Amino acid sequence: MLFSRRLMLGLAMAGALAGTLAGSLALPAHAGEGPTEIDLFFPVPVDGKLARDMGTLIKEFNETHPGVKATAVYTGSYDDTLIKTRAAIKAGKPPAAVIMSANFLLDMQIENELTNLDSLIKADGTTKEQFLGQFFPALQGNAVIDRSVYGVPFHNSTPLLYINADKAREAGLDPSKPPQTWAELTDWAKKLTKREGDKVTQWGIAIPCAYDYCGWMMETLTMSNGGRHYNEEFGGEVYYDTPSMLGALTWWNDLIFKHKVHAPGATPGPAVSTSFISGNAAMMMLSTGSLTYVRDNAKFNYKVAFIPRNVRNAVPIGGASLVVPAGLEADKQKAAWTLIKWMTSPEKSGWWSRATGYFAPNMAAYKTPEMLEFLNKNPDAKTAVEQLDVAKPWFATYKTVPVRKNLEDEVMLVLNGKKQPKEALAAAQKAADETLKPYNAETSLKLP
Repeated sequence: MLFSRRLMLGLAMAGALAGTLAGSLALPAHAGEGPTEIDLFFPVPVDGKLARDMGTLIKEFNETHPGVKATAVYTGSYDDTLIKTRAAIKAGKPPAAVIMSANFLLDMQIENELTNLDSLIKADGTTKEQFLGQFFPALQGNAVIDRSVYGVPFHNSTPLLYINADKAREAGLDPSKPPQTWAELTDWAKKLTKREGDKVTQWGIAIPCAYDYCGWMMETLTMSNGGRHYNEEFGGEVYYDTPSMLGALTWWNDLIFKHKVHAPGATPGPAVSTSFISGNAAMMMLSTGSLTYVRDNAKFNYKVAFIPRNVRNAVPIGGASLVVPAGLEADKQKAAWTLIKWMTSPEKSGWWSRATGYFAPNMAAYKTPEMLEFLNKNPDAKTAVEQLDVAKPWFATYKTVPVRKNLEDEVMLVLNGKKQPKEALAAAQKAADETLKPYNAETSLKLP
């Protein structure tokens, strides 16, 4: 019911907008001229065959849009994509469009590296409200800055709890009634951990911690512990040294060193999914962007569920938006906008969701015949969308990556047994405050 009600809220607006945009999706080539050539930078941040799927998508776009020739350029991780985009902008050769981690938009807007999309939306004869009305409301926090649109949601995610249903049943647990709280999850993890003497043969739970993923997981746990990771209204404040984050990191630490149900150390996302697929971990917290990979590779029955809470149900948005870098010529900017609208249309948004596991940001995608048939066969794809009812914006500040790494470096020390949570978070806060200092000097501390 929640799934249906959420979709109906925006479908009427999205349907009206579709007619307005349809006429502007094609960009014809001028007589005697070749197509406008553009590059699309894209990352591969999760498991699976995303790069191959991107090639398929861009091939179809070029075949149906003779006025544009798009080339997809693989740029590594989300962090790598930001670095390469900034380097291209600085060199005066920006790509026309980028699939950019949604939480980098604020930092890029502060640095004047993005094109404000308001004028392109207006040129299509629609309003910002109508345009954004196509997409799930929870995604707008990372797309709109100072009431202007700077990004178009493309593939988005929430973290999920993945459960090996077969192993749960073996342990006397009911996978149709997954753990709802941290206490229940801890109990499940204890029952799912197996040992032969001092050797662990099956871990109860695995949670990823490497650069980027680790910050997202800390935001996830802090939110579900009642906290706020950062100031959503201002790019100069983070809340690392707080009771809610201390409780979150202490619980993660306890899973390793007190309850002994989580492998010690900071484990990258791909290693977590490999551990789950191989049966070495009976549960994991991971992005819905890994769902297709799990579906294609798991040789067992599995279940996906909401992230359990300690204080409240809450998760951060993840994934990426399509952006247009600053400094483009007018023809390339228009070509990029044509590509972006096509890629985020209900049909293509739905196709990409089915191919990758990310949920489709465009609500009308869930009313297409192809998606209705897919959801009937794969009801697990509904979970991330249902969780949008409790989703919040993704951590975004001035110098997002360094500020995030200020925390991640300390969390990794904790998970490796080299620091205690309270000491680590105090150090993370001090380092982040120093990183944010220049921005605050020019904003909140710049007084008359």
